[in-house]
Amino acid sequence: MKENKNTIIIIAAVALIALWAISSYNGLVTAEERVSAQWANVESQYQRRADLIPNLVATVRAYAAHESETLENVVSARARATQITVNPDNLTPERLQEFQAAQGELSSALGRLMMITENYPDLKANQNFLQLQAQLEGTENRIAVERQRFNEVSREFNTMVRRFPRNMMASAFGIQQKPYFEAEAGASQAPVVQF
Repeated sequence: MKENKNTIIIIAAVALIALWAISSYNGLVTAEERVSAQWANVESQYQRRADLIPNLVATVRAYAAHESETLENVVSARARATQITVNPDNLTPERLQEFQAAQGELSSALGRLMMITENYPDLKANQNFLQLQAQLEGTENRIAVERQRFNEVSREFNTMVRRFPRNMMASAFGIQQKPYFEAEAGASQAPVVQF
């Protein structure tokens, strides 16, 4: 009778440990999938921006044909930015930094392109340009929001991966922390506005 009681206790303990392990693993998988889904949202907004750029460049080119160097820089920066893809399963700090650098280069080129408009009053009044500019500004805001959301779900995931006892489960299955988007170099300095 005592052996049966001990056997039942051992079976119950093993069952509880198995349930905990399954629950922990499934929780980690669910959190990792949220990170992957949010990464897809980030990429979607960057793709939206990349899709708007040819129209923006064509509109500016019609007004500012001699600004070809700036236009070519935007086109080549767009090409480089769209060539870098990051698989959410292999989202390392290095890959994210490479992705972020290419997107930052594109943002910088777009900034120079937008500054050209100051020299072309007709362009600033063009409905197509104004519409594209508004869409681009909206896209930049969407990118910022999606990056922030990505950082939030990454933080939640990283917390799960690091907390005891789930960290043992994460380690056993090779589940690692996800990197964060960080501010670009020089972002802490206010832009210079000249009138």
